[in-house]
Amino acid sequence: MTGAVLGCATCKELASEFRRVNSRTTFDVERAYKWLQGRALPRQQQVYLDWLALLNIDRPFAWLIECDTEELLDLLCRSRNLPPDDIRRRAEAFAAGSSLAVNRRSVGGNHHICGLYVGYSFAWSPYYSGRVIRGALAVESPLAQGRLTASYTENLPTSHVDVRGSVTVSGRSLYMHLCEQGSKLPLFLSLYRPTPPASVLAGLICGATLVGHDPRPSVSRIVFLRVSASEGRALQASRYLEDGESLSADLSAAGLVLSAPKEVEESLNAFLRGTDGGGRDQVLADEYAGLVALFDRALIDQNSSSTP
Repeated sequence: MTGAVLGCATCKELASEFRRVNSRTTFDVERAYKWLQGRALPRQQQVYLDWLALLNIDRPFAWLIECDTEELLDLLCRSRNLPPDDIRRRAEAFAAGSSLAVNRRSVGGNHHICGLYVGYSFAWSPYYSGRVIRGALAVESPLAQGRLTASYTENLPTSHVDVRGSVTVSGRSLYMHLCEQGSKLPLFLSLYRPTPPASVLAGLICGATLVGHDPRPSVSRIVFLRVSASEGRALQASRYLEDGESLSADLSAAGLVLSAPKEVEESLNAFLRGTDGGGRDQVLADEYAGLVALFDRALIDQNSSSTP
């Protein structure tokens, strides 16, 4: 609606309007596609402050965050002296004329992968050994060019992890090379490429522990299940599950309707634990140190014996 009343034809033009009121605005075109689809809301306060300035409306910051669509529509009608049907019609034209419409329909053969998923894997932290952690994964094609991107988030007791990056589709495999923007923390996922309707992504996740006394190289099984909840809701529910907590019940709380919850529970637990019942593998510091002591000495002795 904001793009409509400003006369914008595309999301890029809307971004230009934000830059007009603030050259350092945090309004981001790529993430705006997700906002426009109603899958998430801006997290940065500056976006809302720039939004208020752009609309030139006398309302506090908190109002813009809390208001619903009809409240904003009513305010725009009064401030711009436009009938509501006119604004709705312009808003539909904005969506149709922007690359958002292309993004929905023509992402090539991988369009079906785009969406929001909740993910389950065994925790890597030694403080939460044996417990399952729940994260959120969003796969999208923000630039409507067929290129997929992904973002994976987890809420940890000490921090919030948000890793983003590229998605590579190769044959029947799906690879995600993700990285946290600030710390450059890398994470790698190797998954089966799903066929439509892409209800499940499953495979391995590889990285290092974040909550613990040492960064243990780690790999574990992980399963992602498509949900219709908003990204904000999925992220808020990201957490370490309690011992024995039901995965099927957690999925139901995320909005996934299950006709056979008992079968879902058994299947998910069996997949996550794997054939050996472990569910994860880690290289412990003592194991690594033992190898270092053994082969450092061998190399030193070899070099010493060859030195004239």
